Amino acid sequence: MTNAMNKKRIQIETIGLSEVPESEKKTRWFDYAFIQMAFSVNTGNVLVPALAVTAGGLSAGAAIGSTLIGAVLAFILVSILSLPGARYGLPAQYMIRTMIGSKLSMYFASPVRSLTSLYWFAVQTIGGSIVVQFLLNEFAGIQIPLFVLAPLFSVIMGILALIGFEAVKKTIKWFIPFLFLSQLLMLYLIVDLVAADTTVLTQGEFSIGTCFFYGSLAFMQYVSGVSASSDMTRYAKSPKEGFIGVLTGNIAGFAVTAVLGALFASALQSVNPFVSASMLTDSSAAIVLIAAGAIISMISINLSNAYTGGYSLLNALPFLGRVKSAVVFGIAATALSLFPGIVEGAETYISLLGAAIVPLSAVIIADYVIVKKMNITKDHLFRLTSGNHSANLSALVTVLLFVPVYFLIPDPLSPGLIVFIVACAFYAVLQKIVTNRSEISHN
Repeated sequence: MTNAMNKKRIQIETIGLSEVPESEKKTRWFDYAFIQMAFSVNTGNVLVPALAVTAGGLSAGAAIGSTLIGAVLAFILVSILSLPGARYGLPAQYMIRTMIGSKLSMYFASPVRSLTSLYWFAVQTIGGSIVVQFLLNEFAGIQIPLFVLAPLFSVIMGILALIGFEAVKKTIKWFIPFLFLSQLLMLYLIVDLVAADTTVLTQGEFSIGTCFFYGSLAFMQYVSGVSASSDMTRYAKSPKEGFIGVLTGNIAGFAVTAVLGALFASALQSVNPFVSASMLTDSSAAIVLIAAGAIISMISINLSNAYTGGYSLLNALPFLGRVKSAVVFGIAATALSLFPGIVEGAETYISLLGAAIVPLSAVIIADYVIVKKMNITKDHLFRLTSGNHSANLSALVTVLLFVPVYFLIPDPLSPGLIVFIVACAFYAVLQKIVTNRSEISHN
């Protein structure tokens, strides 16, 4: 009886900001690869490649190439920032205190990360719900309002994320065969359509400026992951396995995402491949598989959004505890999912979030890679656990300076990449100056 009760208790993850025990670090690289691939192909992530065609006027090839390059650059950085979590078993936002200081981490980085997760959670939920709503109405004659479907899915995903990492991993393992089959079917349907009229592949233009802009947009969308990737890899068997799994899974997953998004946009002027794919077949089995893929992809990515968003909230408000922070995030995400208008303004919202995300991510990367040389020392960890990482003036100055700079750069010049590169260099130089002066004053 006691053993049964203990098993029930450990179903809900309560580790919070504490270190994951070595006995629980069992996740292999291929597990992470499957997890990241499952996170990739969904109604939210296809938006940028699809918009590169429909709004940017790029050809399918140019849209795929430009967004893939931007995304891969971001994935490399995201994978690098997965290393601290794997090494020390601590969550991302908590580890980031050693890089930008506790105050900036708790009162700026964590709220920004929570808002980013909230936004994408709502976008994915609304997009997935629209697909389900359309398919139910079109092929079964069942009409269910969006304001009923979206909260229903949101609550289900919130509960799974509340349970914790094991729920995320097991859910994806159960459903990933159906997800892959659904994606293969969608690829077959669109390739078959394009093969009948290959001119759709040459529609649009190749503009370096437009390619750079949408590549930058893809970079901004994914680079925010540097402040969350350690949340997952804290359960990795080794840092190497976490790094390889996150990187390969992200790249493979986005490659499929970019191809689907760009081809459906080019051939059918659609930004929702799931809905469009269902119109290309009369097979009931195929339609059911596509619908299942839409639901599974939505659940997969939102398990990540809710899980990491909850931890970001916990870092900002430690008194909540792991369970309460997950519940609060779930309630807020469900509420935001009631506003479908946020999907239509995706480019605007991504850019607005990017104004805070890009300089912040630049500081995190510059501090960990350039300043700390990817080595968080025992002294850093001691100061972290004792609460002495209170402030990082260089980080604060860099973020405050480059947030407005981001808005001053015209969109055609791709402010995301420019601000990221310059902010990285600025912070590294400023921190070097501050460190040298501190050493001189102590001598």
